[in-house]
Amino acid sequence: MRQIIALVDDDRNILTSVSMALEAEGFEVRAYADSTEALKGLTVRPVNLAILDIKMPRMDGMELLTRLRRHSSMPVIFLTSKDEEIDEVLGLKMGADDYITKPFSQRLLIERIRALLRRSELIQEGSTDADRDSSLVRGDLVLDSARHLCTWRGEPVTLTVTEFLILKALAARPGHVKSRDQLMDAAYGEHIYVDDRTIDSHIKRLRKKFKALDPDFDCIETLYGIGYRYREG
Repeated sequence: MRQIIALVDDDRNILTSVSMALEAEGFEVRAYADSTEALKGLTVRPVNLAILDIKMPRMDGMELLTRLRRHSSMPVIFLTSKDEEIDEVLGLKMGADDYITKPFSQRLLIERIRALLRRSELIQEGSTDADRDSSLVRGDLVLDSARHLCTWRGEPVTLTVTEFLILKALAARPGHVKSRDQLMDAAYGEHIYVDDRTIDSHIKRLRKKFKALDPDFDCIETLYGIGYRYREG
């Protein structure tokens, strides 16, 4: 079965050219020029991944993502203007998994899509037999890779694919420092480059989600100039 990609952008040229490129790669594409229509469509018929333009009339990409995140943790890539870097950070804080700046290489976009879909599949299926048969338990934290479930003190924590993989990389070896490069490799793969602040944004969002359940949560430690580590409580 072909994987389904939603493309939301008010630029008809981008809708046409990117849709053609994705279909040539074997994807099914659902294109939307309006965020309101996209919200209706994606709520009724979920997709495997969504690509959202940030700057759109009526409802922008960030508002659309906020509404989608109420019932879906599907991977999301933001399209943002090159001179609006603040949008990239805000988008990641709101739960996007990745971003790409306009004008962009369609080949790079396809590589990012495939990387996100691979990570999503690994989480859903479990990357090994051991993943399928067991969960990662670190004190009050439980990570079930096979079902993409995270709980803290028995309460569910909704994480994006990238957030889940970063947290898993940290919690796998409590007390051991992970550099930003190591976390990039764990979450994005070795062939996809993102800058340091992308990892920092994901870490901030992880902390915010856990603190919403437990204001005293402090298990993700920052070692300035070095990286991050998970401290088992």
